[in-house]
Amino acid sequence: MKFLIVGLGNPGSEYEHSRHNIGFDIADSFTKKHGAHFTPERYAEYAHVSLKGKHFHLIKPTTYMNLSGKAARYWLDKLNLPPEQMLVLVDDLAIDFGKIRMRKNGSDAGHNGLKNIQELLQTQNYPRLRFGIGNHFPKGGQVDYVLGKWNNEEQTELPKLIAHSADAIEAFGLTGIDRAMNQFNS
Repeated sequence: MKFLIVGLGNPGSEYEHSRHNIGFDIADSFTKKHGAHFTPERYAEYAHVSLKGKHFHLIKPTTYMNLSGKAARYWLDKLNLPPEQMLVLVDDLAIDFGKIRMRKNGSDAGHNGLKNIQELLQTQNYPRLRFGIGNHFPKGGQVDYVLGKWNNEEQTELPKLIAHSADAIEAFGLTGIDRAMNQFNS
């Protein structure tokens, strides 16, 4: 059994460890935990982890957030996988900081990365792990907030929360989306 794990974010040092790049950070944590590393490939940085007979193919798209669907579609085709065997790691303004929600499917909720994936795959039926980044910004400040860095209090909590999210990836592949949702949705 194999899975595609898609961490959403933007390439480039100016976006590293921003709220919008939490998908990259979770993917990095999972690969590091299992002794793998990312290498440049077509449309993405790519890593592979084998765990208990399951194959986790991880990508961090290099297409920028708004074109994430291009990388997701390419890698689903390359790996010959249906969208149901893909887990997208994404930031979510509507969820309080540090909480995660796994879903089997759903709308893009205004997230441009998810919107592009749904446009190119022509389906909303793919699992996603939404990592709450909160919405503590003034009117008109959403872009700066999302692309901004974590505050000191958040940075203290992040390693534990990212590791917890990486555990959710493991559960998705080893026990299935339903059991992972029961275990990780708070």
